[in-house]
Amino acid sequence: MRILTGIQPSGTPHIGNYFGAMRQVCNIQDKGETFLFIADYHSLTTGPAPDALRSRVLELALNYLACGVDTEKTVLFRQSDVPEVCELTWILNNVTPVGLLERAHSYKDKIAKGFAPNNGLFSYPVLMASDILIYQSNLVPVGKDQKQHLEITRDIAIKFNNQYGEIFTIPDELIPDEVAIVPGIDGQKMSKSYNNTIPIFGKEKEIRKAIMNIVTDCKGLEEPKDPDHCNVVALYKLVATPEELEEMKERYRAGGYGYGHAKMALFEKLWNYFEPMRKRRAELESDIGYVWQILAAGAEKARAEATRTMDKVRRAVGLR
Repeated sequence: MRILTGIQPSGTPHIGNYFGAMRQVCNIQDKGETFLFIADYHSLTTGPAPDALRSRVLELALNYLACGVDTEKTVLFRQSDVPEVCELTWILNNVTPVGLLERAHSYKDKIAKGFAPNNGLFSYPVLMASDILIYQSNLVPVGKDQKQHLEITRDIAIKFNNQYGEIFTIPDELIPDEVAIVPGIDGQKMSKSYNNTIPIFGKEKEIRKAIMNIVTDCKGLEEPKDPDHCNVVALYKLVATPEELEEMKERYRAGGYGYGHAKMALFEKLWNYFEPMRKRRAELESDIGYVWQILAAGAEKARAEATRTMDKVRRAVGLR
């Protein structure tokens, strides 16, 4: 069973990234052979500065290794270290109907948000299909926003196999039972775009300040409060035991327990929860060469798989 997932490098992670995606990736690696790639080709669609892109690739590798990616179970590599994926993208472009890409929701959404309508955005699903198919992936973890892209991948693979023979494994989706929607300090979904995040690896003072800025209502210390409609409680739930969560809720309802008390409790839980990951990240940061070695070793394994697939593809289409 081969599982594949890719993540775009986007800078410093926050707790929304961890509970919404990073933790799922770390849990998935126990379910089968996992290929995890840093999607730097994909990130080019947003036009990042070259130095920023290089920095973000390393940052993402550090973060995932610190948060629990086990290189004995997971092949961690940089997408662009396997150039065969671009060759496969071109070949798949020639069996992909334009109408299939025109129906892609993500392209329409990005154009609506002001992105330049370039071919990279338009043909993004074909590159994604290449990422999945070149490693003969069985399962691909996807959220609701990416489910259509996997359906497009399946359509492309079936069309290619019908035309050239059974070359590609047809992948299935792996949808997590529950993906945490983490509220930001303003109550919206936590996102760098909204500037409402709590960093994982920030300084103690920075994290404490972010937590103390969580938006609450204006109820006074002695007044009873509603724990089911409070951003502090929603975040506390992510790291507290069921007993600890229930205790906080009872204090809310009883009164005499202020939002400042709840925020301090949240800070302590978050700080302790991520402490082992902060220590691991500090160790990795002290030996950056080791991190690059991990990526190079992962790329070697990934490229060996990609080469086997491309040999079959080239022969099938007449390029050998």
